[in-house]
Parts: sequence; structure tokens; C-alpha cells
Amino acid sequence: MVLLRSIATVGGFTLISRVLGFLRDILIAAVLGAGAGADVFFVAFKLPNLFRRLFAEGAFSMAFVPMFAGRIEGDGIEAAKAFAEAAFSVLFWALLIFVGVIELAMPLVMLGFAPGFIGDAAKFDLAVELTRITFPYLLFIALVSLMAGVLNSLGQFAAAAATPILLNLCLIGAILGLANFTETPSHALAWGVVAAGGVQFIWLYAACGRAGVWIRLSFPRLTGDVKVLMKRMAPVAVGAGIYQINLVIDTIIASFLPSGSISYLFFADRVNQLPLGVVGVAVGTALLPLLSRQVRAGDDKAALHSQNRALEFSLLLTLPAAAALMVIAVPVVRVLFERGAFGGPETVATAAALAVYAIGLPAYVAVKTLAPGFFARKDTATPVKIAVVCLLVNLVLNLILMGPFKHVGIAMATVVSSWLNAGLLAYVLHKRGHFVLDDRLRHRLPRIILASAGMTAALALALTPLGGALAGSMTERIAALAALVVGGMAMFGALGWVTGAARPQDLKSLYRGAEAD
Repeated sequence: MVLLRSIATVGGFTLISRVLGFLRDILIAAVLGAGAGADVFFVAFKLPNLFRRLFAEGAFSMAFVPMFAGRIEGDGIEAAKAFAEAAFSVLFWALLIFVGVIELAMPLVMLGFAPGFIGDAAKFDLAVELTRITFPYLLFIALVSLMAGVLNSLGQFAAAAATPILLNLCLIGAILGLANFTETPSHALAWGVVAAGGVQFIWLYAACGRAGVWIRLSFPRLTGDVKVLMKRMAPVAVGAGIYQINLVIDTIIASFLPSGSISYLFFADRVNQLPLGVVGVAVGTALLPLLSRQVRAGDDKAALHSQNRALEFSLLLTLPAAAALMVIAVPVVRVLFERGAFGGPETVATAAALAVYAIGLPAYVAVKTLAPGFFARKDTATPVKIAVVCLLVNLVLNLILMGPFKHVGIAMATVVSSWLNAGLLAYVLHKRGHFVLDDRLRHRLPRIILASAGMTAALALALTPLGGALAGSMTERIAALAALVVGGMAMFGALGWVTGAARPQDLKSLYRGAEAD
């Protein structure tokens, strides 16, 4: 398995998904703005996605993939398939019951998830109604996560990486084709979410079949392997989902702030998710099965090399992206969202949150790169201890900062807790001898920082002559933003080559496998 090739596959499809996601969010912003209707839909969308990211993409993937990959490495594909089918059946029936219980208890759930809505009966009732529509999405997407883990362990990343594209297409279709036939546009979006779950399930089930792994549903049996899987899932749910848990805490607290605060944070996080998804998720997805196999084979040197290259590649892309977003947050938000019901004040408020979120971008991606170092070694206790500390820090800082800084204070708290999470993960791995910066990364890191700083200065200087265009017509804004983005990339590339932060031959050798295998 060539690490960078796998990252490129996942990242490429993720990039397509993020572009479609921006189109989706542009349409949502134009139709719903950043008011009460948008706040309610985002809450309804976040609840099933919280469980998806914690248990499906987080706990389940991090616990399942090392076990499934280990079965392939040690016992063969048939034994691995039997384990996948047992896990699939238990997951299906457990989630079916869970979804049913939550549907019945949704008013109580909403009291905890968005308590700030209690004072507005219509807003609270709509949140309950829309979340009841969206919540079955969890059942589909959790099973999708299992099948994605199967395919990723087999070295087939494309089909799983393409599934978010289907979600965005369904939501875009709901806005454009269904909104005129439902009570509100928010209802159309909610139905689009659950429809997307079904489409994604069918897509990946067929992909597994093409890979020779038809997964059958049977009566659930708690085999020994399934018990081990469940035992490992519980702590990983917190350890792997610290960023998502922080966002939920943000939502709960933001529900007490002025109307629109949840939407400002949502739109800012959506922009921040572009580099996080393309780089962080891609690296974590590709790295975990590779590390699991290397650790299972006892090749610690190869595992250390893979983790260093993954971190180097992550920082090479995220440090300049973070610096750029901090400088050009307002133009980015203005071009993407400022139209229809989303006006100038919403742009300023959203950009302020984005600039702060960007500070934590390297930390978010580093967590995605470092966490597989624990999960590949089947250690779930340590990440959960670190996660608890970071959660408490996030909660305390939210309560302290929300008063003077409103929604921006919530973003600040998320950033601090994310950096703390990354730092503690790196420290513990290093202390155990499982992660040490090699000579190449120690040589490259300060050069990456220097190149990013130079690019940032150039972008800041370019804002003045482009100020008129950035405040002009939409065509002028898009052209000016494109000039900033392309110019910034060119500047970073030139500075990276001059300083030695990166050379074209490095990427070529990595892609061909000379450095990544």
C-alpha cells in the first residue's frame, strides 16, 4: 500500500464532496439565511451526525478496522468476512432499537441538545419534528461506516471516499426540487438527509459485493470478536470524537446566545472543514489500516516512518491553509455565502469565527494523524483519558469566553482544547517510543512554518490593492478571491522550494512508493 496514493484517492473524492458541500451551503444560506429556520435545521442535522462521527466514523471505524485488517493479515479473507458479518448484524439490530428509542424520546433529547430553544415553543417543536425526520440517517450511515472499513482494509478507498458526494447531491436536490412541495425549506432538507442515508447504503453495499465481500444480515450473535469490538468501541467514542463533542458543547451553549449564533459557527466550521476533510480525514483513513498491518507484522520501524510521513504531508498542507484562512476570512465568507438572506452583518460574524477556527486547523489534522498510533496498537484507554481532560477544558473555557466574545469565544475554546488534545497525544506516543520526529521531519517543519509565514505576509499586503474588488460585484469578488488563493498557493510553493520545505521530487517519490511503503 502506497500511503500518499491512498491519501490522494480519499482526499480527491473528499475535495469533490467539499466543493459540492459549499454549493449546498450556499443554497442553504440563500434560502434560510442565518436565522431561526437555519438554526433549527442545523440542530436537526447535527444530532444524527454527532452519533455518526462519534460511533460510526469514530468509535466503530477505529475499533473495527484494526481488527478486520488483522484478520486479513493473520487468518485470511474468509475469517475477516465472518467477523464483518457478525459485527454488521449486531450493529444493525442495536441501532434499530436505539433509533426507535430516541425517536420516542426526542423532546427530552432536544431539552439537552438545544436547551436554549425552550423559551420559543414554535422553534423547539420544529426542532423536534425535523430531528425525528433526520435521525434514521444514523442507522444507514453506521452500516456504511462498517462497509467503508472493509473496503479500506482491502486497499480500496475510492467507493467509500465518494459516499459524502451522494449526501451533498441529495441535499442539493432537496433544496432545488423538493422545497416547493414541503411545509418549509427546512423540511425538504430534513427529508433529503434521510434519503441520502439510503442511497449511500446501497452504493457501498454494491461496492463490497464487487470486492467479493457480500455482507449478509443474520440474527445477532455476540461472538468473542464482537465482544472485543464493543469493548474497544466505548472509550474510542470519546477518544476519537473529541472535536465533534466540542462542537456539540458549542451548539448547546450557542443556543443561549443571540439568534444566528449557531449558524455563524456552522458556516465557519463548514469552511474550516474543507482542509480538515481533504487532508485530516484522508490521512487518518489511509493511515489506520496501514499502521494496523505494520504493527501486526511487528515492523515498528515502518510504522514510525509511515506516521512521520503522514504528519509531514498533513502539516505541509494545513499550516499554509490555516494561515491563509486567518487573513482572508472575510473575503472567503463573502464570496461563498453573502447573498439572499445572508447579508453583511452575517458575513462579519461568520468570518470572525472562521479566523479563530483556522488557528486550530493544524491541531485538528494532527489529532487525525496521531490517533491511529493508539488505535492500531489497540490502545483505547489512553485517548479517552486525554479526551476527558480536553472536554473539561473546552467546557470551562466556553463558559468563561461566551460572555465577552459571544460565538467567537466558543470557537476560541474549541481551538485551545484541540491543541491540548494534539499535544497530549504526541507526548504520550513519544514517551512510549511509538512516535519520534525523524531527521527529515525535524528538518522540514521549521521550513514549512517559514514558508507559511512568508505567504501570509504576502496575502495581507495584497488585501489593500484588492480591497475595491473584494467589496464590488459578485464577479469582482470571485475574481479577487481567486487571485488571492492562486497567488497564495504560488507564493507558498515558491517559498517552499527556496527554503527546502518541500520539493517536487519528494511528492513524486512518495507517490511511487519509494518513501511510503
